[in-house]
Amino acid sequence: MSAAKVALVTGAGHRLGRHIACGLAENGYDCVVHYHRAKAEAEETARQIRKRKRNVVLVRADLATMDGIATVVGAVREFTEYLHLLVNNAGVFPSAAFEQVTPEIFDHAINVNVRSAFFLSQQLLPLLRNARGSSIINIASAGAYQTWTNHIPYNISKAGLVMLTRALAKTLAPDIRVNAVAPGVIVVPGEPVRKELSPERIPLRRHGLPDDIVKAVLYLAEDACYLTGHVLPVDGGIIDIK
Repeated sequence: MSAAKVALVTGAGHRLGRHIACGLAENGYDCVVHYHRAKAEAEETARQIRKRKRNVVLVRADLATMDGIATVVGAVREFTEYLHLLVNNAGVFPSAAFEQVTPEIFDHAINVNVRSAFFLSQQLLPLLRNARGSSIINIASAGAYQTWTNHIPYNISKAGLVMLTRALAKTLAPDIRVNAVAPGVIVVPGEPVRKELSPERIPLRRHGLPDDIVKAVLYLAEDACYLTGHVLPVDGGIIDIK
């Protein structure tokens, strides 16, 4: 059982989730790292956290299912009685024209992107209340505010995550703060960049980096003690473009 600050980061096996988990470890958090399929990548995340002298637990689960949510909750309860930070980062990004969206595609986007955040927050509430100054941070998206015609279920799910953030902020105050980060175009080093995501379309003329999101998460978790119910766009200015 951990006596340090503890964070659960979902979808932390690789990509942005790994950077968030490692950034939290760098700042003194022990981590419960959730992943679904990326086992080797999750083990690398764990190695990097241990390199920072923090404790880490890996938990594999499909957050599209209630059984998967229960698995994650059980792993957290086994590790700690106090949860200081829940980062709902797990997400899927289905691509399909409107006419091609099936009930399975739609349900999967909703279940992973917003339902899992709802029920993880609900079922981990006792542990969050046990910790003083705890918070929930949802990783939303610029897609919550923009219309991407081949990603409508994603848009809907991320808009729902924004509303969940606002609703939980009021519901859980004053004990637990709830905020969100809305990333724009974030390029993970080593991954290809789609041609349509040109920096020329971004007011700040550059893509975002994982460290930009890590800094936002740390700000909301550590410094923004009088902030709740808000969405912090980390997008280079694209959300305001109509």
